[in-house]
Amino acid sequence: MWNLLNQLDRILRGEATQLGDLREGTIRIPAAGLSAVIAVLAVLYGMCMGCFALFREGGPSWAQFFATTVKVPALFFLTLAVTFPSLYVFNALVGSRLNLLAILRLLVASLGVNLAVLASLGPIVAFFSLNTTSYSFMVLLNVLVFAVSGLLGLMFLIQTLNRLTIAAWRPGLGSRPAPAAQPALSAPAFGETPPGEQLPAQTAGEPVPAVVVGERGPLERLEGHVLARHVKTVFACWIVLFGLVGAQMGWVLRPFIGDPNAPFQFFRPRESNFFQAVWQSLRALFF
Repeated sequence: MWNLLNQLDRILRGEATQLGDLREGTIRIPAAGLSAVIAVLAVLYGMCMGCFALFREGGPSWAQFFATTVKVPALFFLTLAVTFPSLYVFNALVGSRLNLLAILRLLVASLGVNLAVLASLGPIVAFFSLNTTSYSFMVLLNVLVFAVSGLLGLMFLIQTLNRLTIAAWRPGLGSRPAPAAQPALSAPAFGETPPGEQLPAQTAGEPVPAVVVGERGPLERLEGHVLARHVKTVFACWIVLFGLVGAQMGWVLRPFIGDPNAPFQFFRPRESNFFQAVWQSLRALFF
């Protein structure tokens, strides 16, 4: 387990996503072992999230506490299962050379970042659970925490996709410095013209910025290389899709916090949707 935690630490510090480590066209992580770490982190956050059920007015609800502990890992792994095929197809459509296993490892690494941030914010959620009786406030607080951690996880995914593209087109980058007399050229982004092919007349002869290959954090964009515009659009669509699936998956698996004025239910009937519930919580809190 300690070795797996070290693997997660390498991802968080950016050591696993340096160009020299991506030359094989994949992020080298133990996907199965890291999935176990993700499950543990999700359980830890579920316990923090379920604290509201233990300290609410009217007495603790141990059933809700244990239900929340189980549902948080289920939320992430079910969302991964639903969105994984679409990411692979979107990735293939923009000309990426990443295979199925590479995409799976990338998604697992992104979930690792997501859950690491989420678990680190868990004590804050537990603290407010001990100090408030407002169900609407706790709903909105957890929505905010999930949104922040999810955004950071998706930022990691996009930046790592960008670096994998550079490593695929320029396998020498990151392994040894370029000769002083020949400045390094940037690798083409998804959707740009590969080396050796003729450039369009309007771009031929224009200077190409160099790729900076130094040690960078996992969320830091490499200078001189960005995703092509249409590729950004494709992945923006996938990010929106991932967010919608995750939000609605959470709604399907509700309740997570448990309304203190309602009896315990492991699942509630299908009604309304996630966004209407958030709006109702906002109205209850501020109006």
